Amino acid sequence: MTNVVQNITAALSYGSSVLEKAGIDQARREAASLLTFVLEKDRVFLIAHSEYELSDAESGKYSLVIERRASREPFHYITGIKEFYGLDFKVAPGVLIPRPETELLVEDAVLILSELNAPKFLEVGVGSGCISITILKNMPSATAIAGDISETAIEIAAENAAHHGVTDRLEIIKSNVYERIGGRFDLIVSNPPYIPQGDLNSLQAEVGKYEPHTALFGGDDGLDIVRPIVSGAPLLLNDNGSILIEIGFGQADLVSELFDQKVWFPPEFIQDHQGIKRIVKARSRP
Repeated sequence: MTNVVQNITAALSYGSSVLEKAGIDQARREAASLLTFVLEKDRVFLIAHSEYELSDAESGKYSLVIERRASREPFHYITGIKEFYGLDFKVAPGVLIPRPETELLVEDAVLILSELNAPKFLEVGVGSGCISITILKNMPSATAIAGDISETAIEIAAENAAHHGVTDRLEIIKSNVYERIGGRFDLIVSNPPYIPQGDLNSLQAEVGKYEPHTALFGGDDGLDIVRPIVSGAPLLLNDNGSILIEIGFGQADLVSELFDQKVWFPPEFIQDHQGIKRIVKARSRP
């Protein structure tokens, strides 16, 4: 697609063809979504104004984003926005793109905190900030600390916190797990890197090639970060405090063994919509 004026019909035909050849699922749908992004219009506009002529700038921008998507760059890195739990979050290379299954962690966190007065929680690995910010939006009485080792994540999470008006209740710091964390919390939440390193070649190109490996991979069995999160949590939790950690397919048995029964009540597992044990939930003994 050269940088010339074209109408919506021609643009969609071009975009769909390029994405389909690149092996993108639902190529026409993504082509349309990228066109709405470029034109700053909705899908109704595309349907109702199929003969609308793109300006040179719009044509050139559309060509560029189609090329980027054809190279398997994630859609949400191109648009810079990902919806999570009904809220929009800024995303960019260097932070994990929020997944629908992580909403399960937020749901259970809100349930736990809603039983407490002025609760305080800690997030290990803030990423885009979607977990902490969404919990805070649903729990006006809560406060939180969130840590990450990535400067990019800290910067983007801070922008998202400001956008959603929770900066006064969320402290974001650079910390490797609990390295710089002090105080006590009612809940610890985390979506840590948990993919085994050997699974790299089996991942979609969008994930393995573009998303940050430090947020994806957790060593040979995927649990290199999960282990210190679990072992160090009792020192930071209030009596009867809880922990929620997202885990991967087939990891439930290994994760269950990490919880010392003298310190923790037996852990429970929350299944995702595919029946995978996706969230481990445990409460510390008083």
